[in-house]
Amino acid sequence: MKLNNTQKNFLRFAGIKFSSFLIDVLLKTVRIKVHNFEVIKNLEKVNKNYIVAFWHGSMLIGWYLQKNKKFAALVSKSKDGDILTSILKKWNFYVVRGSSSKGGHDALDEMIKLIQNNYNLAITPDGPTGPIYKMKPGAVIVSHRIQVPLILLGIGIKNKWQLKSWDQFEIPKPFSKVEVIYSDPIFINKDSNREDISIIINECEVKLNELQNQANKLC
Repeated sequence: MKLNNTQKNFLRFAGIKFSSFLIDVLLKTVRIKVHNFEVIKNLEKVNKNYIVAFWHGSMLIGWYLQKNKKFAALVSKSKDGDILTSILKKWNFYVVRGSSSKGGHDALDEMIKLIQNNYNLAITPDGPTGPIYKMKPGAVIVSHRIQVPLILLGIGIKNKWQLKSWDQFEIPKPFSKVEVIYSDPIFINKDSNREDISIIINECEVKLNELQNQANKLC
């Protein structure tokens, strides 16, 4: 049977809505233990905005932890991005559509404006196409440009489905144990030059991989 465009659009819409519903139900069963969350509480006490960064393959839990707060997230302009956008909007995120290759510069400018308007940011620094666990400059550049702290999240999941995608995307199985480690805030000196920023990006990449390994070991 050949589907017309109206039928295809309906099935795609239904799939997006059903996927977001199932993900929400699944994550409500997961047992999440968070370490060093005091850093977030301390920033919120003084009304300080911040950026959280976690690897693309761990974004489901990374985003879930920030739900129903004043957060913005960057999502690619792909069909998969449509599904993720549906989930994020259900969690009350402001969603910016773009990537490092398409709409990236405009998306970066929009995220800067959002944090200047009192939003926090959630960024996957190896997205949207990898390479896996390699940090691109966006999170550090935004943190430096508008002088807000960057916080890295290591996320470990004990029982999970791992997709055969470039990012090894992780979905926790029902009632799985999840360990999350927040780094201390990273403040980037406003006088840092391009060479300094390059060094900081590499240091953040190393630190985020360390946190990821620690979180996995705790599981």
